[in-house]
Amino acid sequence: MIPASAQPPLPRARFILEEDPGPEAVPLDILFVGGGPAGLAGAIRLAQLAARDREGGGPLADLEIGVLEKSGELGEHCLSGAVVNPEAFRTLFPDLDEAELPLRGRVAGDRVLLLTQRGRIRLPTPPSMRNHGHHVASICELVRWLGARAEELGVNVFTGFPADALLMRGGQVVGVRTTPAGLDREGNPAGGYMPATDLSARVTVLAEGTRGPLSLAWREREGVGSANPQIFALGVKELWEVAHPPDAVTHTMGWPLPRDAFGGSFIYPMGGNLVSLGLVVGLDAPYVDLDVHALLQRFKQHPFVSRILDGGELVEWGAKTIPEGGYHAIPDRLSGDGLLIAGDAAGLVDVASLKGIHYAMRSGVLAADAIGRALSDGREESDGMEGAVPAARLASYDAALRESLVQDPLYRNRNQRLAFKSGFFAGGLKAGLMQATGGTWPGARIPSEPDAAGPRHRRLGLDSAYDSEHAVAKVDAVFRSGNATRDDIPSHLLPGPAAGAEVSPEMAEIYASLCPAGVYERDGDRLVVNAPNCIDCKATDVLGPRWTPREGGSGPAYKRM
Repeated sequence: MIPASAQPPLPRARFILEEDPGPEAVPLDILFVGGGPAGLAGAIRLAQLAARDREGGGPLADLEIGVLEKSGELGEHCLSGAVVNPEAFRTLFPDLDEAELPLRGRVAGDRVLLLTQRGRIRLPTPPSMRNHGHHVASICELVRWLGARAEELGVNVFTGFPADALLMRGGQVVGVRTTPAGLDREGNPAGGYMPATDLSARVTVLAEGTRGPLSLAWREREGVGSANPQIFALGVKELWEVAHPPDAVTHTMGWPLPRDAFGGSFIYPMGGNLVSLGLVVGLDAPYVDLDVHALLQRFKQHPFVSRILDGGELVEWGAKTIPEGGYHAIPDRLSGDGLLIAGDAAGLVDVASLKGIHYAMRSGVLAADAIGRALSDGREESDGMEGAVPAARLASYDAALRESLVQDPLYRNRNQRLAFKSGFFAGGLKAGLMQATGGTWPGARIPSEPDAAGPRHRRLGLDSAYDSEHAVAKVDAVFRSGNATRDDIPSHLLPGPAAGAEVSPEMAEIYASLCPAGVYERDGDRLVVNAPNCIDCKATDVLGPRWTPREGGSGPAYKRM
């Protein structure tokens, strides 16, 4: 079975509207879509530039900046490991003492283990995974802190407003339209109905995160490709309160993953008695029953992990997809008329070092700098400060971002994830050579194909994954995510190869296994979709049913993930 054969096309007409913003649109100069690290870092940098110009009478003095975020509160849809390189924080706040940053402590040590079903072998820590000088953090806390800094600088932060579509005029992006709220299952206005809102902007920065639908639709419309297609992994994470947290940042490979599935685990001490652990698995694995949540439950059966969790309590759970394609999967162009793309939507993650947050923030900062230059340079032109900023004046963002990456691990490690397409041992050997040569070997790009193009023909057999006192079922895990989506909300998920087409029983099994939140179930030969369970991880959007924005505040409500 090849998932791509049953995947519906991207509903581009839903995400791009050839319309001007309505007469009651909220007028902004710059709009960041997505209140994560990229969007907030960009908004902060731009607000800092505007504050500088207010003091000196520059062209950015009266800039109106907005951030549109789909979660009810900042951080509630953000999830990461996370070990953070503080580089971007130092760029944004050079005068701030490190103790004032929202970080949970410096990494005390690194440990890499190769697991067998009952044993473990300590491995030398690869250079790319050494975290000296880095910090363990909660991305939820980072985002809430960044949001407060943005608001202090005068940024308008709108939470609970998903962006439903780009508004375009003659090829220029001129704003966005939000998703309406208060609709019943059939999509009709019901109690608490709130219509869509338009926001106009000279530049819209799409910082939507992984599989951002507006970014995908704009790229498809503009024919913007990449050297390799983006590939993805699914990470499932749990937070536990335990009696004796580990004293080192720990990563494992090997069991419970088979040799033809790329991935591994993380176990991070989060300060106090809190520990985060999770499992990340590539979505190119050739398994009909790939179930990352079940694999995480099996991982917790290992004696090393079980001893950490004994007597502890699961306090939070979540999942998200991660772009793993690396440098060669970054889109050829991230700028257009009135538009920039930043963060995970641009695929800025280095798998070899397990880092993405500082790249996301860096891209937001560079986007803000490019916008500042474009608006300042265009001040003397005939269009003054009106209309979408032309692509030619925003193109410096692409150049600056590429230049910043070329001397960076994300570029040096550009082929390492793709090396593991050859399997665990051959991939490990190739990755070691790449590490030893600083990425110069093999020189040429290793080509890849989309995750959905790979056949699924093997089985893992995960029936025993829940035979543990530490195991948690999917329905209970969704409760731990804080998900409070209305039961009668319209479905935002589009399964089936075409309108009205039936999903085959085989594809239904793939979707039901893959989804960590139990959204999809196979009932005989029929696919059942429990849309309110969705936590917006976008895993099945990679292989099957398309995800679309839904009512603001729906989905998870993460607090410390």
